Amino acid sequence: MANEVLIHSARVVTPTEIWDPGWVQWQGGRIVQARPGSPSADVRAGAVTVIDAERQWLVPGFIDMHVHGGGGAEVMDGTPEAIRTVARFHASHGTTAWLPTTLTGPLASIERSLSAVAEAQAAEAKERSGALILGVHLEGPFISPKHPGAQDPMYIMDPASAAVERLLQAVPGLVRKITMAPERPGALDVIRALRRRGILVSIGHTDASAEETRAAIAAGATHATHLFNAMVGIHHRRPGTAGTCLVSDEVVCELICDGLHVDFDVVQLVFRVKGYDRVALITDAIGPTGCAPGRYRLGTLDILVDEQRSVLASDHGTLAGSVLTMERAVANVIRKAKASVCDAVAMASTIPARELGLAETKGRIAPGYDADLVLLDEAWTVTRTWIGGREIYCRA
Repeated sequence: MANEVLIHSARVVTPTEIWDPGWVQWQGGRIVQARPGSPSADVRAGAVTVIDAERQWLVPGFIDMHVHGGGGAEVMDGTPEAIRTVARFHASHGTTAWLPTTLTGPLASIERSLSAVAEAQAAEAKERSGALILGVHLEGPFISPKHPGAQDPMYIMDPASAAVERLLQAVPGLVRKITMAPERPGALDVIRALRRRGILVSIGHTDASAEETRAAIAAGATHATHLFNAMVGIHHRRPGTAGTCLVSDEVVCELICDGLHVDFDVVQLVFRVKGYDRVALITDAIGPTGCAPGRYRLGTLDILVDEQRSVLASDHGTLAGSVLTMERAVANVIRKAKASVCDAVAMASTIPARELGLAETKGRIAPGYDADLVLLDEAWTVTRTWIGGREIYCRA
C-alpha cells in the first residue's frame, strides 16, 4: 500500500541527534519510516505526496500543558467555539496537543468551561482543525490567596471542600492536571486521592514552606507550575517552594521562557540543577495572545496587553499569564538560555508527552508514533503543522 506522505531534505530533530538531511514517511496518522539521509527512488515512488523540506527543521509537535487562550478566545469563555479557536491558533504556532487551562472563578463558570472543552473535544475528533485536546488543567481554585497572581482571590477555596469532586465529576475523566497550594487545609489527602486516580498534581500559586512542599511531593505531587512565579522563592537559609521543587528529583519544573517570568540566566541555572529531562516548557498563554495591544479581560479581572507581556490593569507589576507561543519558547531557550536544539524540542514535546502518559505514541519522531509534526524555518517560525498526519496549518 502506498504511503500517504513523504517529507525529505529536512533537519529532523530527535531526542538525541539531528539528521541533516533526514526523511520521514507517514500513513494513516502514524509514522512508518524515519531515517537519516535521503529516501531511495522506490520510497519516493511509493508516496502519494512528496514534500521537499528545503532543510527546514522538522520536529515532533509541541505539547503545551498550560494554555488559557489565544487568537482572541479563552477557555473560560465557556463555549466550544472559543476552545476550538484557541486550538487552531496554537496549532499555527506548532502546538499539536494541549491541556485547556481554567482560572479561579465561580464553580459554575469552571463547570461551563469543562463542558465546552468536552464538546470541542468531540467535535475535533470528527473534524480535526486544531491542536488535540488531551484533557483539562485546573489552575485553581485550590490555591493560596497570598499568591493569586492574576487570579481572582474572591473565588479561592480549600481543596478539602466538596468542590474538587464536583469539578472532577462535571465531565468524568476530563481533568488531567490540577494546580494546588499544598499548605491549604486538607491538601495532602486530596493530593494522595488525585494521584490514585491518575491525575497530575502540580504545586503552584502557593505560600508553602520547604517542609510543606516536601510533604506534598511525598503525597504525590510531581510538577511545579510556572516555577518561581506565584510561589515562595529561594533564600539561602530557606529554600522555599521553588528551591525545594528545584532539587527534588520527583518534580518536573514547568517554565515560561518569555524572558519576563524568569530571567534567562535563571533558566540556565534551572537546566544545570534540574537537567533538561525534568523541565517542561509551557506558555501560560491567554486569549489576547496574537492580538493587538489593548485592554482585555482575563477571567473576572482587567488586564493590559502589549506585544511582549500582559499585566493586571490594577497592578502593572503583576504579570497576567503570557502572550508566548511554543515556537517562541523553543527559540528563546536555544538562543538565550543555551539549550541545544534537541533538548529544547524535547522539553516542548518529549517531556510533556511522558508526563501525560503518552511516551509511546507522542513526543518524538520514530516509526509507530503519531504523525504530529511541525516544520519550522531558520528563524524558528512555523511553516507547516500536521496532526495525526493531517495538515492543519500551512503558512501562505
